[in-house]
Amino acid sequence: MPRIAGVAAAFPPHSYPQAEITELLGPIITNDASKRLLLNRLHQNSKVASRHLVMPYEWYRDSSLNFTLTNNIFIGAAVDLAEEAVVSALAKASLQATDIDYVIFTSVTGISAPSVDALLALRLGFRSDVKRVPMFGLGCVAGAAGIARANDYLLGHPNDVALLISVELCSLTVQRGDDSMGNLVASGLFGDGAAAVLMVGSDRAETMAVTGPDVLDSRSRLYPGTEAVLGFNPGESGFRIVLTAGVADVIDEHFDDDVVGFLTEHDLAVADIDVWMAHPGGPRVLESFSSALGLPQGALDVSWQSMAAKGNMSSASILHVLAETLSLERFDEGGLGLLFALGPGVCAEIVLLKWPESQAQEQQTSD
Repeated sequence: MPRIAGVAAAFPPHSYPQAEITELLGPIITNDASKRLLLNRLHQNSKVASRHLVMPYEWYRDSSLNFTLTNNIFIGAAVDLAEEAVVSALAKASLQATDIDYVIFTSVTGISAPSVDALLALRLGFRSDVKRVPMFGLGCVAGAAGIARANDYLLGHPNDVALLISVELCSLTVQRGDDSMGNLVASGLFGDGAAAVLMVGSDRAETMAVTGPDVLDSRSRLYPGTEAVLGFNPGESGFRIVLTAGVADVIDEHFDDDVVGFLTEHDLAVADIDVWMAHPGGPRVLESFSSALGLPQGALDVSWQSMAAKGNMSSASILHVLAETLSLERFDEGGLGLLFALGPGVCAEIVLLKWPESQAQEQQTSD
């Protein structure tokens, strides 16, 4: 089984309390007094305490900003943040850039050709024969999907090293003068950040002191008739968000059956999962995950904490949750984890993890 060898997150240096971001974005988004009051309530109820922004506070007030400018900023900042996350993940995994055989890069908040992974490969000195798979369009689900797709590759290449990179600079996609409900809600949730995950094939894992969990299996689900529930509509001003209450409805209707069915295939039940890692899409999303699965109190605490401290960073959020979870160092021998996220489609990705015996023994010794 492929194994997670190192996970790291990186953030822009600018971080602001939610109240300051509300004050900043209100006049940018709407001049309607009633809509401003609604925006304020939505921000206050978002459970987000602070967020990172890729640019300084005052920069966003510039009314001349356009998609060309913001996307150029995305490219430069994305490479810088990706570098920081990857270098940190490499150190945690005791690997070198030249060890990497396969790279997945994902983002839904900017575009580039050459893609960010290619620019990063040149900067960090990846081998010239590295396999690259840039992904666009999966949105919030891409962090979980990237782990699943890297796992698919490593099953056939057990000696290889795979790298997943996510960079999401959501603040660059804020739409001026758009007081639709979707934009009002999104303006109170989304933040900027990046993450990197290094995974190794099963044979490679046996030769390393790798302490992360194995990936046992993954499950993908695409829900027909939900394509208008979540996504982006690209236009002259950039990426105009599509965000409806239907996301939680999809969870309420389908997620229990999907998770239970997936676990049943492995002779497992919800009660057998020790560690839960959910994409922090918003308060209603996390509440729906907990309700649909009947999770015990506190099961999604790390997801709630991630959302409060960083906001919803689209595909990078679930990877931040994974990094924070792994830092807790409280996993028992054979402990099971379930990591999952939803994204445009609407689609879901569910990843089943298991901590190996060697890690449990090392942790017990250190305790």
